[in-house]
Amino acid sequence: MELNVREENGFKFLDEGRGETLLLLHGLFGALSNWTSVTEHFSKKYRVIIPMMPIYDMPIKKAGLEGLVKFVEDFVAFKNLNEFTLIGNSLGGHVGLIYTLQNQHKVTRLVLTGSSGLFENTMGGSYPRRGSYEFVKEKVEYTFYDPKIATKQLIDEVFEITKSIPTCLRMVAIARSAQKHNMAEELHKITIPTLLIWGLNDTITPPLVAHEFNKLIPNTELRFIDKCGHAPMMEHPGEFNRIFENFLAKNKVLI
Repeated sequence: MELNVREENGFKFLDEGRGETLLLLHGLFGALSNWTSVTEHFSKKYRVIIPMMPIYDMPIKKAGLEGLVKFVEDFVAFKNLNEFTLIGNSLGGHVGLIYTLQNQHKVTRLVLTGSSGLFENTMGGSYPRRGSYEFVKEKVEYTFYDPKIATKQLIDEVFEITKSIPTCLRMVAIARSAQKHNMAEELHKITIPTLLIWGLNDTITPPLVAHEFNKLIPNTELRFIDKCGHAPMMEHPGEFNRIFENFLAKNKVLI
């Protein structure tokens, strides 16, 4: 599926399909393309919206969770969204959790996959090393159970990002902001239906993180995918979509 990226009012985003809205948030090294299979599958019945998070170009002083949550709030206001399902991967899940706590009247369902917010082993325990292709290749492969998922195109995209010193500084600031912000004492306030889709072989947010989210958020459903790392929607898109679709069917929203 070719992604039709729009630019309006300072935002870059994908807006496909019609119907009930699904708002998708990507992670620290993510992009709109991370959600290609989800968009292709669900845009037939739903309106799928994916903003490009300003991780690589936001002002350095605002590079952190607070700045990203403010971005989502501004984007939701721009798109005039009132009731939607929020889906977040990795850092996108962390941002989604904070946004939901502050705007639970807008979010009807929450889906987390490989989310930070409790614990994460960022990039295998280290930050991006500028100018080292092999370092970037190793760390991108570390995201997946099957390193072949880390195509040369994907590695090249991340390498181009990490060649910029200002971009690396922003990413380090955002990663540190996420690591310092533990949400364990706040999660009980999230009462909407919540789905946790986790890779059983996730080395960045291991399965124990999913179990902890499941314990702390009251209304949850936890599903693991075997032979799967930190990005289930990319590594096992068919299984991810099936689990997600079943969750939507079981938790219908009355409009």
